[in-house]
Amino acid sequence: MTPELLLRHLDEATLWPAGCGVPLPEAYERALSVRQLRLRRGEQPRGYKVGFTNRTIWERYGVHTPIWGTVWNTTLVFCEGEGELSLAGTCQPRIEPECVFGLKATPPARAGLDELLACIEWMAPGFEIVQSHLKDWKFTAADTVADSGLHARLLVGPRVPVNAGEGAAFDARLAAARITLTRNGERVDEGTGANVLDGPLHALAHFLGALRDCPGAPDLQPGDVVTTGTWTDAWPVHRGERWRAEFGAPLAPLSVRFI
Repeated sequence: MTPELLLRHLDEATLWPAGCGVPLPEAYERALSVRQLRLRRGEQPRGYKVGFTNRTIWERYGVHTPIWGTVWNTTLVFCEGEGELSLAGTCQPRIEPECVFGLKATPPARAGLDELLACIEWMAPGFEIVQSHLKDWKFTAADTVADSGLHARLLVGPRVPVNAGEGAAFDARLAAARITLTRNGERVDEGTGANVLDGPLHALAHFLGALRDCPGAPDLQPGDVVTTGTWTDAWPVHRGERWRAEFGAPLAPLSVRFI
C-alpha cells in the first residue's frame, strides 16, 4: 500500500484488505513517508513508541523483534494519575501499561546505560493505546511497522525526575518493579519491568541503536517522549471502561477512563 492509502486507513479507522506485502526495511520507509504526510498537514512529532519489547508475547502475535513508531501531539495526553481518553477514530484498540521516559538531551553515539540515564529528565507510568488495521490482530512485523507502529494514543501519568547515576542500578530497580492491571476493579493481568528486554532502560538502549540504523529516521531530541513497551499482554478496550495499573515503585499508579 502507498503511504497515502496507509494514512487514509489510519484516518478513517478502516481495516486493510491484506498485509502491506513488503519486507521490514521497506515497511520503515513507508512509515517514514506517512510521518512526512502527517508533518505536512500540521501534526507535530513528540517522540516515539517502542513495541514488542515484551518477549513473553512474541509467540502470541507472531512478531519476534522490537519495532518502533512516532508519537504525535495529536495522540499524546498527560495527566496526574487519573486520565481520560477518547477511542474515537481508533481501530480494534488495546491497552498496554508501560514505562515512559522524557529526554533532556540527545544521547551520544554508542551510549552505555550510565550515559543514557544522564540524558533522561523524567520517567512516568503510561498507557499506550495500540491499534491494528488488520483483522483480529493477525499481522507480520512489517505490517506493524507500516501501520504506524500500531500507535493510537499515549497517556502519560505522574512524572518523576530522574537524576544521573549508575544506569545498571536504575534499570535493575525498574526491572524488578511489578504491575497489576485491572478493568472496572477486576484483575486482568500482571507483569514486571523485566519483561521489556530485561528492563525499560535496556529497551531504550535497544531503540536508540535501531533508530540510528534506520535510513532517514530522525534522531532523538531533547523533549522527546519515549514509551518502552508493555509489561503485560495488550488487552482490548471499550468506551465506558475504567482501567488501572498499580505500578510498583519507583512508578506511580495510573488510571484511565475511556469515552
